[in-house]
Amino acid sequence: MNAGAPTIAAPGPGRWLFSARLDLAVFALPAAIALAVVALAPALALPADTPDAAWIALVLMVDVAHVWSTAFVTYLDPAELRRRPVLYAAVPLAGYAAGVAVHAVGGAALFWRVLAYLAVFHFVRQQYGWVALYRARAGERDRAGAIVDGLTIYAATLYPLLWWHAAPERSFAWFRPGDFAAGLPATVASVAGALYLAILATYVARAALDARRRPVAWGKHLVVATTAACWYTGIVATDGDLTFTVTNVLIHGVPYAALVFVYGRAVAAADPVTAAGPGARLLARGALGFAATLWAVAYLEELLWDRAVWHDRPYLFGGDLGLDHAHAFIVPLLAVPQLTHYVLDGFLWRRGQNPRLALWFRGGAPARPAAPPGPDTPP
Repeated sequence: MNAGAPTIAAPGPGRWLFSARLDLAVFALPAAIALAVVALAPALALPADTPDAAWIALVLMVDVAHVWSTAFVTYLDPAELRRRPVLYAAVPLAGYAAGVAVHAVGGAALFWRVLAYLAVFHFVRQQYGWVALYRARAGERDRAGAIVDGLTIYAATLYPLLWWHAAPERSFAWFRPGDFAAGLPATVASVAGALYLAILATYVARAALDARRRPVAWGKHLVVATTAACWYTGIVATDGDLTFTVTNVLIHGVPYAALVFVYGRAVAAADPVTAAGPGARLLARGALGFAATLWAVAYLEELLWDRAVWHDRPYLFGGDLGLDHAHAFIVPLLAVPQLTHYVLDGFLWRRGQNPRLALWFRGGAPARPAAPPGPDTPP
């Protein structure tokens, strides 16, 4: 822990990460909306493909926007930049160089496959990170509980992915058609399914026993339940791009943006150097100002993607820039924000590597030496 690290207020031990109201708003509500869309899709005759209005609301305003939120507590925070200048300079440069190299070796197909698996790792680890956070907030230290909780969140995310790899071709993809390597033997998915059910049953049984000894960990159970419900529903139970997108995006992007907002404002309140930076000034405008800034930047990014690469929505973004001949350099460049987000989250949200995060999370207490698995993972 750095000697001059500011003390950042945080709620004490309890069943909620932020507060009951905020936790329900950012964890339960997005999942409820996603599952409601799936349930009402037949009655409303919603299309299998994601319509443009839903694409704007889900992909542009949540998925793309939340990627840029990381910048508020890194590149737009002068104190954080001073702490690790080499990391923050090297990650985007190395990401671009790696992207160009992958594209040169295997073309667009290999590039999107690598990026898809990096994204999958990021999404899975973020759900694991929320559970780790809730355990730490509630003061849960038992090793057996940590193992059961970890196995459960991995089962809830990895089983649908294994099933996807073994299933006949789906009508949706992570990024682009063919970005996953298909052909996993069906027996692997069958065995994984049996383990999946056994692990979920073990989690429920252990939760029932724990409820007799300690306050019910409602927040942790909420994350586990919504993760299992949304990943299974969006990948296994339904076969549509809209249902996959809504169940995949909302429970990932909304809580992450909330974390950045809460943490960023707490750091700014404790550190005058951070408070003077552009990130803190933007966060001081409130949640709506924070969201509006993210939406504007996300629109600009998607404008560049569409005009230079996809050419899908000229009515929304404008005409073709005529750069198809330069995709080997442009596509990796446009993917740098995503790659940077994936990599920096592995550093930023680990309590062992970020003393200010540890102080915020612990309410001023020193951080433990061992870093928890974090998301890409939150604190």
